[in-house]
Amino acid sequence: MELDELQGRLTRFMRAHLDDPRAEVTSVERGPGHAGFSYFFDVNSEGLLTSYFLRMPPPGTKHEGTADVLRQVAAVKALKDTPVPHAPILWSGDDEQWFSDPYFIQPRLDGDTLKDGYPLLFNDAQKHWMAKQAMTALAEIHKIDGKAKAPYLGDFWGYEFDITRWDRFYERAADQELLALQPRIRQLLLEKAPQDARIGLAHGDFQWTNLLYSRDAKLLAVIDWELCGIGPTLNDLGWICVFSDPSAWAHQQSAGMPHGDQLEEWYREFYGADAGDVRWFKALAVYKFAIITGFNLMLHRRGKRHDPHWEDIKPSMRSNMEYALRMLTG
Repeated sequence: MELDELQGRLTRFMRAHLDDPRAEVTSVERGPGHAGFSYFFDVNSEGLLTSYFLRMPPPGTKHEGTADVLRQVAAVKALKDTPVPHAPILWSGDDEQWFSDPYFIQPRLDGDTLKDGYPLLFNDAQKHWMAKQAMTALAEIHKIDGKAKAPYLGDFWGYEFDITRWDRFYERAADQELLALQPRIRQLLLEKAPQDARIGLAHGDFQWTNLLYSRDAKLLAVIDWELCGIGPTLNDLGWICVFSDPSAWAHQQSAGMPHGDQLEEWYREFYGADAGDVRWFKALAVYKFAIITGFNLMLHRRGKRHDPHWEDIKPSMRSNMEYALRMLTG
């Protein structure tokens, strides 16, 4: 959808939902993200200028998986009345009269994620505090009864599915010599799958670029719930701990946040009850990411999705697999 057409649709929507026939959408710009179409827009209503965020699925896609934006709505609404920082859902629905697709709208928060040069604004003490806030938020997410508060998300499909679902991506990955350990790790993951890990609301991609911080280092919101679901909550802990452990990576990382071992310690402190063994989940995290890297590298090289960033990440495919092996056999 072109921006001028979207501006007209947004104007009609906001006039109806603000009950202000004179409301005007003064600007619309495309937002970040690959799993859907997102936009920032400003509305002038009764002399007050307010900024909003709009998310819709890519046009022409089936509204399932990451393209089912109402899954994100269900997860974010489950955060209501909890200590988890988030941008509330103001409006959402699947009435196609407005945008021809399902949608949700949130207030735009004045912050940024820890990507590019943003971490350079903060000193080590601030990053320490930022990380503690993140782990507090994660522990609080995992205390939510996801099945009761977000039934739309369905059920956990099982560990075997979570492991074998990556087989088809591995088969198409570029530079498979860097994934030489894949068959062994896959088998170990299947053999050692945990039997008693807690199942609950999981973010699915809990890492620094999905956490929104103010310029005074306050966590404003956990964002980007495209991969949310009901599943083992330790998937989230393993994911962020791995992204904060230099021994898992061969390429340069820039966030400079506390080590994954420290993050795990804080999580266990804030969660309270025995959180369980996270090593298997760390192994699954890097196993998945190594295969994702190879698959996205294939798409880039074949011209299907221009993203040279994956060439920079490529050296970590082997170190990811080696890290997974250490987690499963150490």
